[in-house]
Amino acid sequence: MADTVLSEVLEILEHSETKGVTKVKCIILDGENKNKVLVRNVIGPIRKKDILILPRIDIESGRR
Repeated sequence: MADTVLSEVLEILEHSETKGVTKVKCIILDGENKNKVLVRNVIGPIRKKDILILPRIDIESGRR
């Protein structure tokens, strides 16, 4: 699993009751993008300080 990255959930931003998707803010714990903060959608139960294994990360250069 060379393309995976560990991250920790910092904050729960938004929860969709109908689809079961939760938007979370997380910080990357390892790799070349260590300590970067990003927002991801998560399916299933989640809470602060949970560790996520992200299959891929794309750090964008700016906001659109």
